[in-house]
Amino acid sequence: MRFAEPFQFKRGPVAKNGSILAALTNKQSNADGTLSQAEIGFLERRAMGGFGIITTAATHVAENGQGWHGEMGVWSDSHIPGLKELAKRVSEHGSLCLAQIFHGGLKAPQAVTGVQPVSASVNEIKDGKFTRELSNDEVEEMVEKFVEAALRCEKAGLDGVEIHGAHGYLVSQFLGKKSNRRTDQWGGETIGDRATFLLEIIRRIRERTNKNFLVFVRISPELNDIGIEIDEALQLSSILSEEEIDSLHISVWDIYAQSRFDDDDRKMTQRFAQVVDGRVPLTTCGKIWEGKDIEEAYSQGADLIAVGKVGIALPDWPKMIISEDRIARPPFTKQHLRDVALSEVFVDYMCNYDNFVAQ
Repeated sequence: MRFAEPFQFKRGPVAKNGSILAALTNKQSNADGTLSQAEIGFLERRAMGGFGIITTAATHVAENGQGWHGEMGVWSDSHIPGLKELAKRVSEHGSLCLAQIFHGGLKAPQAVTGVQPVSASVNEIKDGKFTRELSNDEVEEMVEKFVEAALRCEKAGLDGVEIHGAHGYLVSQFLGKKSNRRTDQWGGETIGDRATFLLEIIRRIRERTNKNFLVFVRISPELNDIGIEIDEALQLSSILSEEEIDSLHISVWDIYAQSRFDDDDRKMTQRFAQVVDGRVPLTTCGKIWEGKDIEEAYSQGADLIAVGKVGIALPDWPKMIISEDRIARPPFTKQHLRDVALSEVFVDYMCNYDNFVAQ
């Protein structure tokens, strides 16, 4: 079974199988951004359950990049001890561990950070409030913050990072034609121009970390509100395939869906796989729950399979898939979620999702 086979990356590390626990907002971190024992325990339990790669929740690279309360940080050396403990405990179960590094940009509320949000350009947040445009020097400093975050992860013993360029956060805001209206070297008419911020982050991380340190990049195929369209996202995937990255992770939300904005009847993963053409491993995710969904993702050209909600509810999911066990569906009781290492904070957060938690 392909899913059960070890996955060899070009730069050295081997994942014990093709499964990835995707980055999951869980609000379990301490107020200072350090990892709590609850969050470490949650992630370790998924490593114990057989996931090949464990990805942390999104972790902000700068104090003003925090998107929500209970979010982990990687902007200070004070965060290294928790990351070190996480790396050790995950590796004891034979899993690789990545930190998803990001900055919220316009999605880093002043109510959380205490300062006006920043972005690629002046962008409206809501209710007549706007971001502040980063100066050229501040953009340079922001690139360095991503690099310094990766270096902390490397120092802590993590296997790599995933640069979060999806879901409308700061990297996405530089990619979007609506959200990035700059005329300097960090903007421009083409996606290649607007990708400069992301490309500089990738290249500088690669230059300053060891050759076996994994660098994943996650992107969204379409984000209409900030101006990311499918055609440009495909162009971006081709550009990224020529960079020294270890996987391109496309956040498609539903592997069975087509684009909402054009008439192409191909599934999203298939379209990206054809453009990437084997140059880098392609990770996909979105409504993958059972074995048939995994086979569908592989048939579309995926190399690695990432999951979110099923990994929250079923920490042994990879083992269950390999053993062809029956895979339970939501809703799940609160007690079940507690029993699989969710804290009360995390259980309460999952109640926000329709029909996930039994009421």
